[in-house]
Amino acid sequence: MSVVLVINSGSSSLKYSLIDPERELDLASGLIERIGQVTGIVTHTARTTAEPGEPAPTVLDVHHTDERPIADHDEAFAVMLAQFAEHGPGLDEHPPVAVGHRVVHGGARFFEPTVITPLVEINIEDLGVLAPLHNPANLAGIRAAKASFREVPHVAVFDTAFHQTLSPAAYTYALDARTAHEHRIRRYGFHGTSHKYVSESAAAFLGRDLAGLRQIVLHLGNGASVTAIDGGRSVETSMGFTPLEGLVMGTRSGDIDPAALFHLSRRAGLGIDALDELLNKRSGLLGLAGRSDMRDILAGRAAGEDAATLAYDVYIHRLRAYVGAYIAQLGGVDAIVFTAGVGENAVDVRSDALATLGFLGVRVDPERNAARGRGIRRISSDESTVEVLVVPTDEELEIARQTLSVI
Repeated sequence: MSVVLVINSGSSSLKYSLIDPERELDLASGLIERIGQVTGIVTHTARTTAEPGEPAPTVLDVHHTDERPIADHDEAFAVMLAQFAEHGPGLDEHPPVAVGHRVVHGGARFFEPTVITPLVEINIEDLGVLAPLHNPANLAGIRAAKASFREVPHVAVFDTAFHQTLSPAAYTYALDARTAHEHRIRRYGFHGTSHKYVSESAAAFLGRDLAGLRQIVLHLGNGASVTAIDGGRSVETSMGFTPLEGLVMGTRSGDIDPAALFHLSRRAGLGIDALDELLNKRSGLLGLAGRSDMRDILAGRAAGEDAATLAYDVYIHRLRAYVGAYIAQLGGVDAIVFTAGVGENAVDVRSDALATLGFLGVRVDPERNAARGRGIRRISSDESTVEVLVVPTDEELEIARQTLSVI
């Protein structure tokens, strides 16, 4: 059994999973939050294990939660190791053959999972200028993990890598070329690990050759993006230079006329930091309706709240615009796939996003769409000329797979 430890390190958090990618088995997972704050929160879930050849277990073991001060990422890793030792599974019994790290930004330099060397660390640090909220935190997690796991390879899996297949026409902004080149301004795309996993899972479910499949994958969570995938290759994606561009999200505005920011700077006196906070933290569903969670928006809409109804309508309007544009870019579509928290659970969002595509033969079956399920499921009707699926994403498993493929 080849086990991979998957690490997703944020500025004040550490998310981890111990995965057997060959059996698609998650042995344990945990989250350490509020690193560097007064009181940290530690959550660890150990799952029942099975011997090789036995079916994967579905019953969860006891869920462990604890609170304690955690100074930095080095201490967070020590806490993580203590969770494995105390609550299992023991790392002596299931030693990881490698550690896979989620790294948000690989720029134009990294287009595949990469073994982390000192030079790779330097590049991740340099690319922090493009992702100042993410890459430095990812690097802190890498360095802490390397101190704890010195004898195994560490692999970086980049969110942007899947989108390195975008053509120059798709990734180039119409800016002054010299300025754009000097400051590395282009469209990079994000959520690539999820889009890759989901598109490949959809092809397998349909029994179709990925190379011949035109897909639109909608990753709809608090952060949201849509990608046009032709033959397994990303050809267009909604997020751009940063994850701010594109769809309406929980707290992010998505697309907006840049001149509106000039206006706010001149007329409202908002500086760069204030505009950054406005667009990333106080916009989207939160800005429109005072709540960032789609479940709250749907409840408010059902109760007849005008703000929630408008927020929902704007959200759906933007989704339809992108799906329509991407069908045009692909020259047609074979499958439309929903994933992530909203995409996997919001029945109305799925049906309303595709409601205007009947002229293309897209038909969502109301009963299939309303049925709850954890696995991959078809929600299109038998008469639909386009497959519509719900595919639960599993970025940790995808990172583990890519890590194992490298070593």
